Amino acid sequence: MTSRPPELSARTILVGVDLGLPYFDSTLDELGQLAQTAGMEPVARLVCKRRAPDAALFVGTGKADEIKLLAQSLGAQEILFDQSLSPGQQRNLERCLEMPVNDRTFLILEIFAQRARSHEGKLQVELARLQYLSTRLVRRWSHLERQRGGIGTRGGPGETQIELDRRMIASHIKRTKEQLDKVKRQRQTQRKQRDRRGAFNISLIGYTNAGKSTLFNALVKARAYAADQLFATLDTTTRQLYLGDAGRSVSLSDTVGFIRDLPHGLVDAFQATLQEAVDADLLLHVVDASNPEFMLQIEQVQRVLLEIGADKVPQILVFNKVDAMPASRLPLQPADFFELDGQQTPRIFLSAQAGTGIAQLRAQLAQAAADAAVLAPGGLQSPVPSGAAS
Repeated sequence: MTSRPPELSARTILVGVDLGLPYFDSTLDELGQLAQTAGMEPVARLVCKRRAPDAALFVGTGKADEIKLLAQSLGAQEILFDQSLSPGQQRNLERCLEMPVNDRTFLILEIFAQRARSHEGKLQVELARLQYLSTRLVRRWSHLERQRGGIGTRGGPGETQIELDRRMIASHIKRTKEQLDKVKRQRQTQRKQRDRRGAFNISLIGYTNAGKSTLFNALVKARAYAADQLFATLDTTTRQLYLGDAGRSVSLSDTVGFIRDLPHGLVDAFQATLQEAVDADLLLHVVDASNPEFMLQIEQVQRVLLEIGADKVPQILVFNKVDAMPASRLPLQPADFFELDGQQTPRIFLSAQAGTGIAQLRAQLAQAAADAAVLAPGGLQSPVPSGAAS
């Protein structure tokens, strides 16, 4: 895996292979956004269809030759695939195309490595990066092919160096996991303290760039980094949110965004962060209502929630960015219900950027917190004003 400083821009060709699977992005728009976020400059997009990936080159010899000619004519410096490549396919493509070839998994790891700021975030990214790199060691040591082992050595060229590096990475992975376990224990202690205080915990979740951090800032008047780009923030931020209608404060956490085909290594590595969603009393599922593919994005988020064990946590759907929706799709009412996994789930339409709908969301959060206080051991801790919205 070859990293580049974020200020350098590589002319990149985007390649997508339609294998007949759902969620194929025929326009490669999301891959293009990811590439730009990572500091690349997409100069062409190429889409092809196959019944199954070619075992050696993923796209086959003919299409590989076409990619090579296109790259030469455009002066491209890198090829980026929308699907995950095996180490062998990646190595074969680089030899055939005579330039770096990377995949979607690498790209997401690259962005995470650039964006992680906290000690925990950096540890999580480093673990995922090491796990990804450990499967690709063979392509890192082609310069050792002429070397032979010592007396009694068996195996292929460069084997001693590869095994040494593999042991070093395995040791680094072990140390990083131990550090992350320590962070996880610290988070568990913090959660227990919140539970002892009877805190009501709300986590913001959603597809990347749905506007979670903007909504977080609007609710708690914080200054968390927010931008119109994928994975603008990775680190979990937690603040207290006072809800006047409920007469109490709740804990609000902004978590990392989800994305289609989120690498399993990242899901595993970010377990400590994603645990905020698992342990939440309520999830605010933020959706980019202006995106025509919002239904697919909702399904992807639900898939990750199922994977981490947070699929049973109650949700409120927040359809954000209504100010960017076309007039033909504007909602008839500010709040309703939406069928989610066979259940009617409360839904609110708002614009976190413009501030419209925030008051109604706060009222619904106050009602949820008040209902939870009534059901909690010991009963309601403070009276709920009659003005609390339903």
